[in-house]
Amino acid sequence: MVEPQPRISTIPPGAPFVDALAAELLARHGAEPLALARATVLVPTRRACLALRDAFLRQSGGAALLLPRIAPLGEVDADEAALAAEEAFADAEVPPAISELERRFVLTRLVLARGGVEHPDQAVRLAGALARLLDQVETERLGFDALAALVPEDYAEHWQKTLDFLTIVTVHWPGILAERGVVDPAKRRNLLLERLAGRWRAAPTADPVIAAGSTGSIPATADLLAVIARLPAGEVVLPGLDRDADDATWEAIDESHPQFGLKRLLARLGVEREAVADWPLAEGVAPTHQGRARALLTALNPAATTDAWRDTPPPPEEAFADLERIDCPGAQEEAGVIALRLRAALDEEGRSAALVTRDRALARRVAAELGRWGIEVDDSGGQPLADTAPGSFLRLSAALVAEGVTPLALLAALKHPLAAGGLKPGAFRARVRALERAALRGRRPGEGFEGVAGALAGAKQATAPLRRWYAGVAEAAGPFAALTAGERVSLAALVRTHVAFAEWLAESDVESGADRLWRGDAGEAAAAFVGELIDGAGEMPTIAGRDYAALFDSLAEGRVVRPRYGRHPRLHIWGPLEARLQHADLMVLGGLNEGSWPPEAAADPWMSRPMRARFGLPAPERRIGLAAHDFVQCASAPVVLLSRADKLEGAPTVPSRWLARLENLLTGWERADRVAGGARWLGWQAALDRPEKVRPSGRPAPTPPVTARPRELSVTAVETWRRDPYAVYARRILKLKPLDALDEEPGAAERGSLIHKALDAFVREFPGALPGDAYERLLAKGREAFGAALEVPVVRAFWWPRFERNARWFIDTERARRDGLAGLWSEVSGSHEFDGPAGPFTLTAKADRIERNGDGTLAIVDYKTGSPPSKTSVVEGLSPQLPLEAVIAATGGFEGVPAGEVAELAYWHLSSGGDGGAVTAFDDATALAEAAAAGLADLIARFDDPATPYAAIPDPEAAPRFNDYDHLERVKEWSDRDGDEP
Repeated sequence: MVEPQPRISTIPPGAPFVDALAAELLARHGAEPLALARATVLVPTRRACLALRDAFLRQSGGAALLLPRIAPLGEVDADEAALAAEEAFADAEVPPAISELERRFVLTRLVLARGGVEHPDQAVRLAGALARLLDQVETERLGFDALAALVPEDYAEHWQKTLDFLTIVTVHWPGILAERGVVDPAKRRNLLLERLAGRWRAAPTADPVIAAGSTGSIPATADLLAVIARLPAGEVVLPGLDRDADDATWEAIDESHPQFGLKRLLARLGVEREAVADWPLAEGVAPTHQGRARALLTALNPAATTDAWRDTPPPPEEAFADLERIDCPGAQEEAGVIALRLRAALDEEGRSAALVTRDRALARRVAAELGRWGIEVDDSGGQPLADTAPGSFLRLSAALVAEGVTPLALLAALKHPLAAGGLKPGAFRARVRALERAALRGRRPGEGFEGVAGALAGAKQATAPLRRWYAGVAEAAGPFAALTAGERVSLAALVRTHVAFAEWLAESDVESGADRLWRGDAGEAAAAFVGELIDGAGEMPTIAGRDYAALFDSLAEGRVVRPRYGRHPRLHIWGPLEARLQHADLMVLGGLNEGSWPPEAAADPWMSRPMRARFGLPAPERRIGLAAHDFVQCASAPVVLLSRADKLEGAPTVPSRWLARLENLLTGWERADRVAGGARWLGWQAALDRPEKVRPSGRPAPTPPVTARPRELSVTAVETWRRDPYAVYARRILKLKPLDALDEEPGAAERGSLIHKALDAFVREFPGALPGDAYERLLAKGREAFGAALEVPVVRAFWWPRFERNARWFIDTERARRDGLAGLWSEVSGSHEFDGPAGPFTLTAKADRIERNGDGTLAIVDYKTGSPPSKTSVVEGLSPQLPLEAVIAATGGFEGVPAGEVAELAYWHLSSGGDGGAVTAFDDATALAEAAAAGLADLIARFDDPATPYAAIPDPEAAPRFNDYDHLERVKEWSDRDGDEP
């Protein structure tokens, strides 16, 4: 019996594939209502099925039809993590597929049982990699029997260990599947396709069967296509076969070329290119610019044949009339330009537009940008479950307990929009803010809910209702916290208590937590995921409770939420495979950078390149060829925008190799300007958030009434008053005080406080002669002052050794000064009253150290753990602390210190290195004090004038080194305008 000749056709790039397919099938079978219904059309994916149904609707003008059976082949992109067994060809004799989560759990258990993996989340990731290996091997119809021969003795020891690890799938896994009566998803898909091919081979159906859009990248699919092509009414329709390439180019095609998949498929089918027919194209579905597809394929010629570019005639002018390229400065600009182009397409009646990209971050940015116009775009990639409101709430509530109730974890969970704890959401957030201010700012409280409760108990700002409310939160989380503290806990118990706590936390005053948490598409997806976790948790061994949060995150990876409705019907975001057969009036190809389009040829974690080749797995470059084919198909559409970003996350990018090749080819044709441009779109994108007119104001200079102005300042605040009056206005008049940071590490200010405390305690205990063991006594005072801070690693490792050097220098300096002293005071407070135009003004101070000499004169010492002020700033009055303290001392303003002439002012710099300290002394103390008093009197008089403003940094040359209010002062704004830089 003579085997029938295969019927194979191709639809050229640029033609709307599904519309061309639907139009011809209607022309062939549409006359008889039941004829079309007897046909079967097989396309690569489920989304292609939906696109073909829509195409039938368009081509029929909306008339009622009995559609053919449209089914997906289950073909997926090469980098998909999982393969779904399509139920379109269900067969009772084919075992069911093991569920993805069950497979992940069982493999995780096997990984943990082998040892060497410390945490279950790491085991889950390894299990995912093993699952992908299983799918690759099953897809290519290989077996693990030959794996041992791939690792000869001269290979690295690493590969020997890898082979030993892979006994999980080579030895144990087949028995587990057999025991459960299931198969891997890829195996089930192969079996379904093989059985379908076998039935049609044994009993060819007379009904029309069309397989369209597949490149046969899966061997089982290729075999089915071979059968379909030889059915009495069967036909295979290829996407964009290049039949015009010369023989040398065709022979040189390698795995990274866009035609490699089709070349391999034709070889498998035993068909020459010349035997492939053109699919009939009805009017209105023919490619608009046939020359563009030819140019794109020429640009992507194999490297060995690019010399033919010189002899290739340029395409007609109109081939690139509707192809534009935009290179954007960054990712945000690219997303904004794309969103503008998509939005502009909607202004034309019935016009559709789509973004095609492999970059999921770009897709999310574009979707967010479209939100400014209230447009919800149809994103085929969906949204990761972990990024949805329910998914992030579950992750944060798990991390809250697993991380020991740290301030960041606690606030992240309690400030989530879903958190309400039985109250109105606004009232709940008010409680959380009160908790944050009272107990969570500054140094981290103790571990767990008890640690925060202890910090709250000692906080002055904490009220009794706030403490009771927090106790309720801790009580609700108690069961979950107790389980996460366990060493061996079942995953099911952890998930149940986690969900119970999350539902309690999500409950509001009018809705239950379950109603709020599991609502909508994202909520349903989260509920399904949690349900699967509980059902399959029996496959997992017990785990340490502290590992639960990381395990939950790992298991949630790859889960995607795809809304079922409510998206815009004319705007889409597609992946390249989905876009291959789709149609849109405007196609935007975004993220055209190396590493994205084409994707990186990632290294196999299990086998080297030579090992993959010997084993029979395809080279990583095959993904590049598939991506190149999709690029050509999409870029051949009637109207196309090619976009990329020059930088991503601040790092320069490399344009896609396809863009570079196209640019080189067009330059040779003197057509490079045909795809340049985009400046106007970038300008419009920048203008979106730019105000129509900018009127930058000068530096802030408020003039509060004199009655609101402070009548008392400390000597350190006077320096701020002199350098930055606005800071005094913000702190003393507006009462704005900076909040401590969350989880604040001990800083320079705290180090200074601890050292001051130690020195003060020592001087108070030994105001006279020093004991013989003075150094050891000072270290003891230091340990008391540092207290619990010594448990902090940075304090123990760095601060304490420095303090030991400071202490030795301090004792040596003290021994040289003590003999001539008649009195010594430490941390003594004082004040002095000045007369001002608006009334008395009080100057206050706390001197670190005051000494009385034998002749009755005084010396004032200030300890500095940071850099002391320069002598110039002290003399010029910019740093008047010590001179003003001399003013107070001279009039007897310090408690317990007799009035006297101040003969010496000094900074004792307790440095971090060197000898441990240094003295900066000022001998002209009287003159400095007189100048400081006169300067302060002048300040008082000026600011008692209601017209005198509290200006922000009036003299940029004298700007303070540290400023808590520069954001309120808008320093960058007015310094840029004035040309001043404080």
